[in-house]
Amino acid sequence: MGATSKRVLVVDDDPDLRDLLEVELQGHGFFVATMHSAEDALAALANAAYDAVLTDLNLPGMPGLQFCEQVIANQPGLPVVVMTAYASLENTIAALRIGVDDYVTKPVRGEALAMRLRRVIDSRELRDEVKRLRHMVADSQRFHDLMGQSVAMQSVYTLLGRIADSEASVLITGESGTGKEVTARSIHASSRRKDGPFVPVNLSAVPGQLLESELFGHAKGAFTSAHGERAGLFQRANGGTIFLDEIGDMPLELQPKLLRALQERKVRPVGSDDEVAIDVRVIAATNRDLDTAVEEERFREDLYFRINVVHVELPPLRVRGRDILMLGQHFLDHFALQAEKPIVEFSQPAAERLLSYQWPGNVRELRNCVERAVALAQHREIVLDDLSTKIRNYSRSHVLVASDDPQELAPMEQVERRYIIRVMEAVNANKTMAAKVLGFDRKTLYRKLERHGIDIKPREQDS
Repeated sequence: MGATSKRVLVVDDDPDLRDLLEVELQGHGFFVATMHSAEDALAALANAAYDAVLTDLNLPGMPGLQFCEQVIANQPGLPVVVMTAYASLENTIAALRIGVDDYVTKPVRGEALAMRLRRVIDSRELRDEVKRLRHMVADSQRFHDLMGQSVAMQSVYTLLGRIADSEASVLITGESGTGKEVTARSIHASSRRKDGPFVPVNLSAVPGQLLESELFGHAKGAFTSAHGERAGLFQRANGGTIFLDEIGDMPLELQPKLLRALQERKVRPVGSDDEVAIDVRVIAATNRDLDTAVEEERFREDLYFRINVVHVELPPLRVRGRDILMLGQHFLDHFALQAEKPIVEFSQPAAERLLSYQWPGNVRELRNCVERAVALAQHREIVLDDLSTKIRNYSRSHVLVASDDPQELAPMEQVERRYIIRVMEAVNANKTMAAKVLGFDRKTLYRKLERHGIDIKPREQDS
């Protein structure tokens, strides 16, 4: 049974078919009411709300097409699907011209019909949502600059609200582009340190030989180009927050010095004999699998525990549902204003494509997509042609072979290997996340990776 509980009004003069459709559609999770004539159906629609109308074209009294016209005129937006045993091109064109959403030929199978009804209902709901998006953006639930109403983001907001005023170190993890720096800034802006500095540093962007001086400062003459004393980023963050982005890329030889700074709340500038006291809150972030890095001795376990007092895991955009459209509208408003273009919304086909795409680059990729679309747009709305070819032509990949032929079905060992590869690619080779998705413990995952000969490396990405 499907999860939907949408209300469908079935109109047909054949009592046996009405009963059959009622049973089959109820079996797929719909609430079904049936009527034998157009007049009774119009009365039912006037007295109760429905999510779709399924009607025969050959009705007693009022013709089916005339009934459809009245429904569409009286209740614009209500999806109408017509069915008939007398399919003809002329009937099809006539039905579509008056605004019917779909057209099916009898006999109709319950599962196929349920899918068609869900599609037209979802399509109309999406069209309505696109129209409401601008108001939704203004009224959306947020945590400072973070935006979204999905269950996944509500959980993040709850955790951030609880830790914002704490002095505990925070480790933010998540795929590239999920908004780790935005999250760190939001924590800082909600804390008692909000009037102090927020100092971000991308540890993967600073050459190893310069990183120690960048973080801790240096004394005059510490090295050839050290013509004067220089305060490090920890000192500049005094009274505020330092954000250590891409901490998983920190050179192993510098990790003990960072650990000491965090434990002692002091830093020793390069070339100096004196330590300098610091008063900072530390927020770190990575898209690396630090558990694996610790096991492989590429990251110190004691430093991992020190930075991971509170762990915030950001959900990828693909699991955030309609947040995609809300964020898309937010970016659309921003770039349209910047470009001085009168673009107000996404077309329904464009919105559908945004929802179906998997967004491997997450929020950053969505922002870039919308910026490009606004630059290309020639209408008051973003249409399909404004989206990149990659997004327009995207189709979901399937792990299993969709066939009833036993010769085409894959052995379980092969299916398991394909699925593990698919999951590992989706989480960018993060073994901790892959084990969680697959329902394995980490040892089981390692054993299966070895057995199947799977060796997927993380993609190189910006934070």
